Amino acid sequence: MATESVTRKTDIGPPHYQKYLPPVIKKNYGKWKFHEVLKPGVLMHVAESGDKLYSVRAAAPRLTSTKTIRLFAEIADKFCGGFLRYTSRNNIEFLLTDEQQVAPLVERLKKEGYPVGGMGPSITNIVHTQGWVHCHSAASDASGVVKSVMDELFPHFEKMDLPGKLRIAFACCLNMCGAVHCSDIAILALHRLPPKINKEALPKMCEIPTTVASCPTGAIRPKMIDGKQTVEVIEEQCMYCANCFTVCPAMTLADAENDGLSIWVGGKVSNARHEPMFSKLAIPFIPNNPPRWPEVVAAVKNIVDVYARNASKYERMGEWIERVGWPRFFQLTGIEFTKYHIDDFKHAGETYKRSAQLKHTPAEG
Repeated sequence: MATESVTRKTDIGPPHYQKYLPPVIKKNYGKWKFHEVLKPGVLMHVAESGDKLYSVRAAAPRLTSTKTIRLFAEIADKFCGGFLRYTSRNNIEFLLTDEQQVAPLVERLKKEGYPVGGMGPSITNIVHTQGWVHCHSAASDASGVVKSVMDELFPHFEKMDLPGKLRIAFACCLNMCGAVHCSDIAILALHRLPPKINKEALPKMCEIPTTVASCPTGAIRPKMIDGKQTVEVIEEQCMYCANCFTVCPAMTLADAENDGLSIWVGGKVSNARHEPMFSKLAIPFIPNNPPRWPEVVAAVKNIVDVYARNASKYERMGEWIERVGWPRFFQLTGIEFTKYHIDDFKHAGETYKRSAQLKHTPAEG
């Protein structure tokens, strides 16, 4: 039997990642000794061979024009042999080996209006979802909220002046494609009312079985009204996910008065000092007030300021809250504790504190 060649060419799937690695990374792959942040936005990796790689991080918008992409390509060609990459939080990093080019590169980026920073104990770019630009199930815009928040927190991007890393995420609905479950501060937009059913349009636009099957909680059921097949929604089972609207445009969920935003805190994905943590509810509802969302901006800034004043060095948001306790967190931030903070999920009891040794933090007099 003939032996099949291990080299197989196909147009299915992405090309192998090593094809686009900078030469210094390909040469030292898996052989890096250490790395350190030299200054805001500049990271140096040192390999066992002695080779050094400098990463210069700049903030970039999530929605980018071809003009901007061409500018980044031109800058990369001039300073680092054409090598750059995007991070998962929409930063752009220029990769170079010549230390003498680092300062001119930083200067050029700032001249073009792209701030350098987001490394170490700072706030990096906010990862976010589509929002009103492209998402049909959005309860809020994403880009507008992110721009408004970062306009206020911008100094923490260029300076390493926080106790530890601070990662902020935004999701425009509770499907959470913005990774808000594992960020230090998460802004989550939410619907609060079940979908409105256009009973006249639904039989013409939607397949009843598909619409019923789209609901993950079984809240949608077939129903006959005036001799026409349609559906009904069991409100107490609806979790406002907009899955039904995805397959049936006659079931709209957007509501200008009742849609809004919530704030979650304490998530992280790293294993440093503490295992990964999920974020938990801090503020259950804030009105949706474009174009600058002042209430959301003020709420996030307040939490960041309190964290900056009270956390220990290297402590992430969740680690600080776990150390001082949730009662103390609510006292320091001035956030009202409500019934919505009480977890009534079926298996929530498994995470409750069950020891009699409870820590009580008295209010400051």
